[in-house]
Amino acid sequence: METAPKKTATKPATKPATKKVAKKTTKQAQVGFEESLWDAANKLRGSVESAEYKHIVLSLIFLKFISDKFEVRQKAIIAEYGDEYIDMVDFYAMDNVFYLPEDARWSYIQANAKQGDIAVKIDTALHGVEKNNKSLAGALPDNYFSRLGLDASKLSALIDTINNIDTIANQNEKTEEDLVGRVYEYFLGKFAASEGKGGGEFYTPKSIVTLIADMIEPFEGKIYDPCCGSGGMFVQSLKFINSHNGNQKNVSIYGQEYTNTTYKLAKMNLAVRGISGNLGDIAGDTFFKDQHPDLKADYIMANPPFNQKQWRADNELVDDARWAGYPTPPTGNANYAWIMHMISKLSEHGTAGFVLANGSMSSNTSGEGDIRQKIIENDLVDCMIALPGQLFYTTQIPVCLWFISKDKKGNNEKGLLKRRDRQGETLFIDAREMGTMVNRTLKELTNDDIAKITQTYHIWRGEELTTETAKPESADKEQSENKEQSANKEQEYEDVAGYCKSATLADIKANDYVLTPGRYVGAADIADDGIPFETKMSELSQTLYSQMNQADELDNAIRKNLQALGYGEERDGAKRNDS
Repeated sequence: METAPKKTATKPATKPATKKVAKKTTKQAQVGFEESLWDAANKLRGSVESAEYKHIVLSLIFLKFISDKFEVRQKAIIAEYGDEYIDMVDFYAMDNVFYLPEDARWSYIQANAKQGDIAVKIDTALHGVEKNNKSLAGALPDNYFSRLGLDASKLSALIDTINNIDTIANQNEKTEEDLVGRVYEYFLGKFAASEGKGGGEFYTPKSIVTLIADMIEPFEGKIYDPCCGSGGMFVQSLKFINSHNGNQKNVSIYGQEYTNTTYKLAKMNLAVRGISGNLGDIAGDTFFKDQHPDLKADYIMANPPFNQKQWRADNELVDDARWAGYPTPPTGNANYAWIMHMISKLSEHGTAGFVLANGSMSSNTSGEGDIRQKIIENDLVDCMIALPGQLFYTTQIPVCLWFISKDKKGNNEKGLLKRRDRQGETLFIDAREMGTMVNRTLKELTNDDIAKITQTYHIWRGEELTTETAKPESADKEQSENKEQSANKEQEYEDVAGYCKSATLADIKANDYVLTPGRYVGAADIADDGIPFETKMSELSQTLYSQMNQADELDNAIRKNLQALGYGEERDGAKRNDS
């Protein structure tokens, strides 16, 4: 993070602290907080189009987020060094925190929220933040609030709502919501139909991002996302590294985003976390304006737009180098163009994990089946996972995860982990029955679900931690990692009917090169309850006879009631009377 020079000083000796500043660790319940934000933003109706809501809210949340981090750091500086150092930029930069002038702090915005010129004050604050932090160049809106002509009282109400959000609670925990991206995705869903936007391409649900990161283990090297949306894949990659006591300096971030507003959002999302990334000079189409043409990435994590239509004209990109040796991806669906783009970007030992619509596993439309067959024959598919439905805010399209590996030999793979030779093998996992409903329409994978899937994959790969792994910071963590390593060593992979299957290339060929896990894992075994068939059949038969007798009794009772009302059954023109 770069900041304009202000006061600087040599770090003083730490003075005895008279008090400890503890970071808040109690996570505020945030399920449904998007709805509160929407209700507050919806009060702006009449003075701003609903499509602008997300930009208004996200800009304010961004300001709240960096201000909250600033205040936490400021209190820590006071406690550790004293009041005289609170305006020294270096003391904030060393902790990846933006230094904010007084009129750019959330407390100043909140204190002036009822003023008639609050829109101007917000624009001034955002301008001040960008001016003093070069890493945010071009990321923040310019005079945006003033130009919208917002009603001051309604804007004030929105500020009050955002003021109640704890933006930094549990920020170092793996389960922290990607706050900016989560709100963006929710707002996108509210007006996706009117804007004509496809669902799911701007923000990937946190549980899916966590699963991909845990599966491919991006410890070191170059991480790339060709359609990075709000940058959630990068954020989770670095959380994975930190949670496993790795070194964030051992990775470099590369990304690209087509939509200018989302490109800015990604820059904000990385900036607030002190992540330095290369997202290209401009927003641009990955197929036509590749910002990283010479990149060879060690890890690729992506959630491309689902079933993107008309992504190129018939005469465009026909002989593109990215699909050399393969049929050209069809114009009607970009799924295989994304796959081929990512394969072309992988390094010699690179690994990719990405989300696609389920149709990508079996489609034979316009030559897609031929491309998939070639990918399989080149032994690039390491693992396929079928996911449950309802994981996305804005689409119910069933999705799957692809894991591509350029090197299945195992012993030469990049990173801290040794793996077995997996040439000619592909792991299939059917996770469609996993996940928990978090509300009426949305499901998420639990931590246990993610752990089960990840462990299955890592045991199948024959994964074994080497002595190069960084020494854990605590005895508890070391003990935990030793237990996990021992467990993986003791366990050997086994196929589980209905859940996972290790298939050969011959198996896949016999299934017409279809990669749907359900074709391979089969049906789950039915547990034997130990009751002999004859005993069970006798009990079931007696139960059925009893129910049939009860049905006869009920039929007779109904007949009598109808007869009493004068509606007896007629036979041969005469009413039947059983009494």
